[in-house]
Amino acid sequence: MNADRLNILYVSQMPASPPRFGAQARINGLMTKLAQRHDLTAVMLVDDEFDIDECRRAMQAYCREVVLIRNPYGRDGLAKRLLQLRSLASTRSFERLRVIIPEMQQAIDRILRTSRFDIVNLEFTFLGHCDLRQAPPGERLPALVVDSHNIDYDLARQYSRVGSLARRLYAEVNWRKLRREELGTYRDADGVYLCSVADQQRLLEEVPSARTAVIPNAADVDFYKPRPDDRQPDDRTVVFFGLMSYMPNIDGATYFIQDIWPRIAETSPQARCKIIGGSPPAQLLTLAGPRIEFTGFVPDLRPHLAEAAAVVVPLRIGGGTRLKIVEAMAMSKAIVSTSLGAEGIEAIPGRDILIADEPSAFADAVSRLLAEPGFAAQIGNSARQLSEARYAWGSAARALEDFFRQVLQAKA
Repeated sequence: MNADRLNILYVSQMPASPPRFGAQARINGLMTKLAQRHDLTAVMLVDDEFDIDECRRAMQAYCREVVLIRNPYGRDGLAKRLLQLRSLASTRSFERLRVIIPEMQQAIDRILRTSRFDIVNLEFTFLGHCDLRQAPPGERLPALVVDSHNIDYDLARQYSRVGSLARRLYAEVNWRKLRREELGTYRDADGVYLCSVADQQRLLEEVPSARTAVIPNAADVDFYKPRPDDRQPDDRTVVFFGLMSYMPNIDGATYFIQDIWPRIAETSPQARCKIIGGSPPAQLLTLAGPRIEFTGFVPDLRPHLAEAAAVVVPLRIGGGTRLKIVEAMAMSKAIVSTSLGAEGIEAIPGRDILIADEPSAFADAVSRLLAEPGFAAQIGNSARQLSEARYAWGSAARALEDFFRQVLQAKA
């Protein structure tokens, strides 16, 4: 066996492939690149929204073994609401209760006790209650490394300031439980990698002893790139994309349509807004109009991005870094974002991206891109160069491999 090859067990609350939204794109991007040099096994939960057979086929292309377990709590509607009510009377957060699945631990036990792993890579901290430090008799225990997509309790705390009164009160109770669980998992881990320097600093303020690294979100720059047969930007289409059941995206789209879009429509009468992403809630769909379209999920973003004159990221809550930004950059798109939306992205405002935090300034920036296609192309070309140099999954995976080896060396 090649001594340079690591044996890595990936444990996650969601399947990695095929990627449909940001969190999946991060897991899929890093795993597929690591699999070119190392041996990967996956044990992952699957919610009702995923086709379990499709996920298994996609992941078997790069994993040595794939174990997918249907999550009985992984559905929306009444089942979710009942579990949220149950969590109010529990010491555990809702996020943890929904992934306490005996079959998951049984699968982890079987795999860890029959094969020796160098690394157990835990996605998020919600499955931090699982026993992940096991090995066959006589073998050394694997190192536990956590991929922190967000500081999730901080994101949940932000939810306590937006939405309905019931949602705010629920989040106010839940984020404190989540904080205790999340920090406990970080403290127990041998290493934690995060999406941004800002999140790294937030974690180190709480857990100064943590061994950390920043592994930025990235894009498949060979997939997301301008193609000769793409439609040219139409100088009027503004695109926002993301999983539309995700609260930061719901809030961002609502803010854009209600507070920013009327200003753009006034100065650019031909402009149209396209909101792309699966599972938009009913209250968001009511904002659709003759020039505001909700497409739902699309199997390939590239044609939609290609024709866009501008991509907007009007986020007011969130954490980590936005995959939508690096994917749009890879497509040579001019982007207008809030400061929070672009947090963690090493882009120079005015050269690689436009930043605006007030509705009027945001609208002015979008209107300028619509009116000056040459300027939009200049911003987009610079963004593409940045994505190639800094935000490709290949370089991110190499940095992660280096971090794995640092953790193993320190543990030894």
